[in-house]
Amino acid sequence: MKRSKLSRILLASNSPRRKELIQLGGWPFRVMPADVDESVLAGEPADQYVLRLAEVKARAVAPQAEAGEIIVAADTTVADGTEILGKPQDAGEARTMLTRLRGRVHQVYTALAVYDPAEDRLVRELAATDVPMRDYSAEEIEAYIATGDPFDKAGSYAIQHAEFRPAGQLSGCYANVVGLPLCHLARAVAQFGLTAADDLPAACQSALGYDCTVFNQVQKGVL
Repeated sequence: MKRSKLSRILLASNSPRRKELIQLGGWPFRVMPADVDESVLAGEPADQYVLRLAEVKARAVAPQAEAGEIIVAADTTVADGTEILGKPQDAGEARTMLTRLRGRVHQVYTALAVYDPAEDRLVRELAATDVPMRDYSAEEIEAYIATGDPFDKAGSYAIQHAEFRPAGQLSGCYANVVGLPLCHLARAVAQFGLTAADDLPAACQSALGYDCTVFNQVQKGVL
């Protein structure tokens, strides 16, 4: 039986940040959060971890997909060298992570899994960004922890937080660090016949207040 023409994205995430970003692409979508075990496997590198989790999330919501829907799942993590920094369990762990990261460069990885359950077809994308953290003070760390913002964030921070603003100047994909690298997503869903809004890079930069220097490379498949 021939499946219906793809016309809508099923976003396997309840992240407000991802919902805001995906709207910029102009794709019709609905949300179906994936409830999966996000434990890191022994010895698992950060890039392989997010690739595995994104695919697991996509396949987990597949039974709920409706005709004409393509599933988009994402997973983002922070890595300091070979160590994955997940979401902090408490203020003490958040403080330790933020202290560890300040004044240094670490990596953020986001994997995308785009899955058509009707044809059992999967396309994966991986974005990586070097993040130079500024040398914020201990007092700034405490003020940020007091907001409660670190506790649902990998690495204990949101790069876009208006008051804390933990990072210095990036040279890579900012949307990746927020949690949804849109040019990578556009490249992936295009393989299924879904096109993005013509002004997606400009809309992304405007929404995030960031001058991106890599979107042309991503669109061309270089990054």
